[in-house]
Amino acid sequence: MIIHVKVKVHSGKQEVENFGDGRYLVYLKEHPENGKANDELIKVMSKHLGTPAGRIKIKTGFTSPNKMLEIL
Repeated sequence: MIIHVKVKVHSGKQEVENFGDGRYLVYLKEHPENGKANDELIKVMSKHLGTPAGRIKIKTGFTSPNKMLEIL
């Protein structure tokens, strides 16, 4: 399954908004430094989707706020 995520970093909260059709807006607390925000994104989406974190991969957008995630 492929989902599209827009990330808002350093927001002071962790929250996931689902817009349907595999599109999400995710608020993260971390700064986008050294992959910390990407790690937090995977943990937050894992909890939200009820999927182990090891089954979530960032396909595109490692350094962009717009990302494509693959759920294995």
